[in-house]
Amino acid sequence: MKGVILNLILLFLFNCSAKEEDVVVLSDSDFDSRLQDYETALVMFYAPWCGHCKKLKPEFAKAAGDLLKNSPAVTLVKVDCTEAGKETCNRFGVGGYPTLKIFRNGEFSQEYNGPRQADGIVKYMKSQVGPSSKEVTTLNELDKFLQAENDVAVVGFFEKESDLKVAFLKLADKLREKVRFAHSSYKDVLNSQGLKNGIVLFRPPHLSNKFEDDSVTYDGDADVTAINDFVVNNYHGLVGHRKPDNVQEFRNPLVVAYYSVDYIKNPKGTNYWRNRILKVAKEFKGRINFAVSNKDEFQRELNEYGFDYVKGDKPVVFARDIKNQKFVMKDDFSIETLELFAKSVLDGTLEPYLKSEPIPETNDDPVKIAVAKNFDEVVTNNDKDVLVEFYAPWCGHCKKLAPTLDELGKKLENEDVEIVKMDATANDVPADYEVRGFPTLYWVPKNNKQSPVRYEGGRELDDFVNYIAKHATSELKAYDRNGKKKKTEL
Repeated sequence: MKGVILNLILLFLFNCSAKEEDVVVLSDSDFDSRLQDYETALVMFYAPWCGHCKKLKPEFAKAAGDLLKNSPAVTLVKVDCTEAGKETCNRFGVGGYPTLKIFRNGEFSQEYNGPRQADGIVKYMKSQVGPSSKEVTTLNELDKFLQAENDVAVVGFFEKESDLKVAFLKLADKLREKVRFAHSSYKDVLNSQGLKNGIVLFRPPHLSNKFEDDSVTYDGDADVTAINDFVVNNYHGLVGHRKPDNVQEFRNPLVVAYYSVDYIKNPKGTNYWRNRILKVAKEFKGRINFAVSNKDEFQRELNEYGFDYVKGDKPVVFARDIKNQKFVMKDDFSIETLELFAKSVLDGTLEPYLKSEPIPETNDDPVKIAVAKNFDEVVTNNDKDVLVEFYAPWCGHCKKLAPTLDELGKKLENEDVEIVKMDATANDVPADYEVRGFPTLYWVPKNNKQSPVRYEGGRELDDFVNYIAKHATSELKAYDRNGKKKKTEL
């Protein structure tokens, strides 16, 4: 038994190292000379201590192996900006880690703006080589193209040149980074579809089901926008596979079922639940969108709905309506409960879910505490100007800022201004506020609460005083508009 375990460990280590070896390591001494040998290369400029880099490395290595098999091949390269690659990183203006750039024959081509997961990297980089639409000349080539990826394919069938073909190829150029395109003018290929001038969207085989056709034919005009809408509206079908790299493609109102979605290790189990969701989705077609997501890949999203852990095999279901309000299906999953939940979301009869800490029993300190449940009371509906900080308990910069805000609150205690803080990791942040890092501060004028202004000033006490003195709706009692302390009359 020990020998078997040892062999498995060795096999695992070998596979890991093999994947790492698929990534080319370059430095200042050989970057230019070796990179020019690669027709297309994706270069990751990184720092060993960078957390985002550590997270990206295994995805990058996995993608490297797949892309080397592509025709034409795409080479993945990494450069350590803290050691032997410092000069190269400076030369290409690397200001943060990781930074990814695409090179062609050794020359910088463009910034990489694609996904950071292996499958997404592969798809994005494959779109960067060769024509935007692949020409297929035989039925065998068409079958190979449709089976090559577990993804949607859009194919144009054109007996001769036409306005529809021109529009199709223009769209292929536009969407080449997101969608696989092919076209053909060969008789056998056209006859297989019974088309002489048409476009067909083919769904991947692993998503085949009895509730919708495996392909959809475009029947509109030779218009790029209309064809684009056709592709977008049909791409994910009745129930799409929602992944970290395609979340932006799913529009509200949206119902998502989270469970152990895995089309590689457990396609049968995955489709067991998806088929039940499809049965409901068909009844709501055109009114609400449906998707399935892997619960482990979206743990952070589950946390936003108050779920730290999902036990059992049954899906848990959440939704967002057209206003982006959140809803939780509280009943155990079944076709009946899902149908009722979707109907209630559309009808607006459910109470939205709000992630919130309890409202503080007392809130008398100079810096007031806001939670999701009292945000309107403390910030939106009060009759004062507000400086609100969104923070995270673990954030070092937030901890450093805390005593400054406490002192600011004391200084402005008798003014028509409120200093407020909110833990953005434990509470839903209102839609009017965009919080991408910590701390994030906003100035909220009392006469225009719906238009908060992001605070971009300094973080010393005087910086805050000067800003508030200048922007306060009513001039402060203790400070003039320039932030200078007013003289006190005797």
